Amino acid sequence: MIDYLAVFITFFAVVDPIGTIPVFIAVTDKYEPKIKRRVALLSAIVSACILLFFIVAGEVLLRALSIPLPAFQISGGIVLFLFALNMIFGESKPEEEIKLLSQSHRETAIFPLAVPSIASPGAMLAAVLLTKNSVFTVWEQAQTALVVLAVLLLTYVLMLLSGFIVRFIGSSGASVISRVMGLILTAIATTNILSGFNEYNILLQP
Repeated sequence: MIDYLAVFITFFAVVDPIGTIPVFIAVTDKYEPKIKRRVALLSAIVSACILLFFIVAGEVLLRALSIPLPAFQISGGIVLFLFALNMIFGESKPEEEIKLLSQSHRETAIFPLAVPSIASPGAMLAAVLLTKNSVFTVWEQAQTALVVLAVLLLTYVLMLLSGFIVRFIGSSGASVISRVMGLILTAIATTNILSGFNEYNILLQP
């Protein structure tokens, strides 16, 4: 049985639905409300397809490349840690991704909203690490996929409510919350690195 709360918190941290709100507002500012809803829906669908792909085929892809999962877990943990440090000390997620504006509303939905804002590199790595075939059953992996979809649904709803939310918390509030999520993510990343070293040592034992 998976820990739903832990999985939800992990994906909430790496997807960062609240940090996506200012990005969504900035890249859809020139669009009509109807187009904004289309952009929100398309970005959520594309993100779901990407993360579900990594849940289903991520580990298979690693095996095809002869990369042991502990090595990917260690490197993934390092990347997650650096990603979290950037959230804490560097430009906040909204400030960084608002620079990646596109012209077409479909292009905007895919880039920068779906990738790298929602289906971030950290989210892709988390999708693989939390659905390891050697640890989780197919049913547990399906449950994790449902949690991922729940986080994406929350992200979609927040994008639809973005105007009201920004008036309530302000851009600075979203920036603070994004940095708090980064701090939580550093702890998750450190746990992944230590666990990866432990599993790699087990593989080396005769």
